[in-house]
Amino acid sequence: MPCTRALVRPPAANFADGLTSCNEGVPDIALALKQHRAYCQALADCGLEITTLPADPLHPDSTFIEDTAIVTARGAIATHPGAPSRIGEVDSVVAALRRHYNDVAQIVAPGTVDGGDVCEADDHFLIGLSSRTNEQGARQLAGLLADLRSTTSIVDIRGSKMLLHLKSGLAYLGNNRLVVTEDIPRVAAFSRYEQIPVRAEERYAANCVRVNDRVLVAAGYPKFADMLVAGRYDIVPIEMSEFRKMDGGLSCLSLRL
Repeated sequence: MPCTRALVRPPAANFADGLTSCNEGVPDIALALKQHRAYCQALADCGLEITTLPADPLHPDSTFIEDTAIVTARGAIATHPGAPSRIGEVDSVVAALRRHYNDVAQIVAPGTVDGGDVCEADDHFLIGLSSRTNEQGARQLAGLLADLRSTTSIVDIRGSKMLLHLKSGLAYLGNNRLVVTEDIPRVAAFSRYEQIPVRAEERYAANCVRVNDRVLVAAGYPKFADMLVAGRYDIVPIEMSEFRKMDGGLSCLSLRL
């Protein structure tokens, strides 16, 4: 089913105060805002109606709105983020989602789930166990997705030091194709998919986003871009340097409905 809407939230002035394990320097907020506007324009060019929530200086990571919810064609589920400083991001996103969903289910403590650990592949969901998504949260999420008539598989990435979230190294492009880095454990559930490998030096590019007939990709990863073009994908390169500094990727910056 095509996406028609997206929820986004621009970075606040204190974006640099957010959580990061990256050592690439302090993000430039003016450049981050410029890159965010370009990202939103790309979504609009793909046919999406954009709803922009206000910047939230109380939560410097809140531009990574994907972590606060899982949205599907049949329902929405609010998360309980794994980082305590991010739990307060959820309520305003739920309020926005209620304009489109009659009910929004909720992950509750002691379960934790970050949306970045959840990869939707048609009606099947791959759920990553990570430093942000724990086993209790994954079990709750699997049950709530079952209520929405979706199946799930668990992918334990806790032993992969290069991955913050499952989608740091995994993306679904439709047509039964997964983009996968070598950091992702190959679980049995992957056998149903054609796998598109990403070179180690371009692993950041794996966090790409299929939006209707196009694929948004981080700019600056030519081997991966060439692979997608060879596969007849219409790619849209987007500069992501300032979000990479804060452990963020393309999928993190929107909830696509």
